[in-house]
Amino acid sequence: MCQPERSEAKSLDYFIFIPAYNVSQTLADVLGRIPPAVMGRAEVLVIDDGSKDGTRGAFEAFVAGGKAAGIEVAGGINVADDKVAGRLQYERFEKNSGYGAVVKRGIAAGLESGAKFVACLHGDGQYPAEKLDEFFAFLESSGAALVQGSRHAIAGGAKAGKMPLYKRLGGAFLTALENLAFKQKLTDRHSGFIVYSAEFLKTLDLDKLSPSFDIDLEIISIADARGFKMAELPIPTRYAGEKSNLNVVTYGLRVLRQTWRRLIKASA
Repeated sequence: MCQPERSEAKSLDYFIFIPAYNVSQTLADVLGRIPPAVMGRAEVLVIDDGSKDGTRGAFEAFVAGGKAAGIEVAGGINVADDKVAGRLQYERFEKNSGYGAVVKRGIAAGLESGAKFVACLHGDGQYPAEKLDEFFAFLESSGAALVQGSRHAIAGGAKAGKMPLYKRLGGAFLTALENLAFKQKLTDRHSGFIVYSAEFLKTLDLDKLSPSFDIDLEIISIADARGFKMAELPIPTRYAGEKSNLNVVTYGLRVLRQTWRRLIKASA
């Protein structure tokens, strides 16, 4: 695994890690939509999970292009400033290790940075980087352990955003079951757009977490079981026919297994 040099600025409030797998066509847009107010207080780490396309080149071109032109990119931050450009980091797994491994690495790096809040922002462009300021501000004022973006908080939003029907129906079914098992009720337990309090993340044993796509649900389940406050904010749904790396059948089975275990523990 190729790791970046850490930024010297340890007083930054926010850490954003970006799971990236074959996202050469979308990564620059995702980076460019991070709000200026967030970038002024953040370090960003792109974690390339063994991409086979030009993901690394897209990142390097984004940073180099800003330096060469001396223009403001990356959410209004002037990348021509070497110190500022140092906040944009890239790290690569030489072998594809799975979404869970990327999330665990991102959380660990976020805690190492000393940031107060850690965000997961996917590199495929499905989630709204431009809303990070709203999510960070909410956590700062609410004292919640985490806030998750919900694509179903506004009726009809998922359909309007072209989420496939099978995902809408499957997600609604799983979320309904999970809401029976868990204390805190959410409208969307399967969004990967999550911002965490570092204080909560410090309580996790990362080595014991799932290496697969269900890691997000696993972390939410831990927060619920331990009585941490959780919240959700609405986000727009964006689907543009991109290929998903998620096997919905195996993911659904893992979700059902976690939900069953929670029901058993709650009734014991």
